[in-house]
Amino acid sequence: MKLTDNVLRSFRVAKVFRENSDKINCFDFSSNGEAIISSSDDDSLVLYDCQDGKPKRTLYSKKYGVDLIRYTHAANTVVYSSNKIDDTIRYLSLHDNKYIRYFPGHNKRVTTLSMSPVDDTFISGSLDKTIRLWDLRSPNCQGLMHLQGKPVCSFDPEGLIFAAGINSEMVKLYDLRSFDKGPFATFKLQYDRTCEWTGLKFSNDGKLILLSTNGGALRILDAFKGAVLHSFGGYNNSKGVTLEASFTPDSQFVMIGSEDGKIHVWNAESGMKVALLDGKHTGPITCLQFNPKFMTFASACSNMAFWLPTIDD
Repeated sequence: MKLTDNVLRSFRVAKVFRENSDKINCFDFSSNGEAIISSSDDDSLVLYDCQDGKPKRTLYSKKYGVDLIRYTHAANTVVYSSNKIDDTIRYLSLHDNKYIRYFPGHNKRVTTLSMSPVDDTFISGSLDKTIRLWDLRSPNCQGLMHLQGKPVCSFDPEGLIFAAGINSEMVKLYDLRSFDKGPFATFKLQYDRTCEWTGLKFSNDGKLILLSTNGGALRILDAFKGAVLHSFGGYNNSKGVTLEASFTPDSQFVMIGSEDGKIHVWNAESGMKVALLDGKHTGPITCLQFNPKFMTFASACSNMAFWLPTIDD
């Protein structure tokens, strides 16, 4: 089944889960699309089975809190940042609920975490104005970059380069093998005083970069030239909430939730809005991602919603 404007408009909430007592701050699909894990401000990790459409288990990280949860390539393992006590990143085996390793180094809150799509490398960025490069097999930081401001960062789909959005005004591209030599490309964008960048993602085809903000606009850049191709607005975010925006897996569409529980979808190429979906969320939709393998997506406030299309186009 191909994703089209009509199929997107037909999506409806199929299931709602009320497993959390506070907002879901992050979730991640497993690479095979069969599971989702969420992290919440109530210090819980909830594992969902996407095929059965059921929550499977709940684990807790009461001492350190849990945020920015990401699956690694090893089955049943995740990394996540702490939001209490310290700013160490933790590597957890879901199988037996035991920590495999800690990654200390940041001394302020970690705000961005990206797992390499191809190996055990991951990068983290923090309010301490650094980006750190890690390998899951070692607790020692493999590389450190001092920046001029708060970063958002992500690997490209091939895991060869990573992009860092710095101080909400420039995007720098680094070659992973020689990042200590500095960026090989820098794109300066017009600074918008009204909001900060809160997320950076590549499209799966590697051609586009999506910048999300805590304001009422997001931007798509040409990943090679840095030109702003589209700015998308018209969704509600008056309170400066961090709303996750995402590409669909085919790189054709961009979607974001809003503080009024609605989901806005645009065509990434034309910039036209193609759908407005009502998730009936009770709070702002802080997390939103399309399943990497199946025709479904998930959205979350303090509730988790699974969506399915209601037509076969």
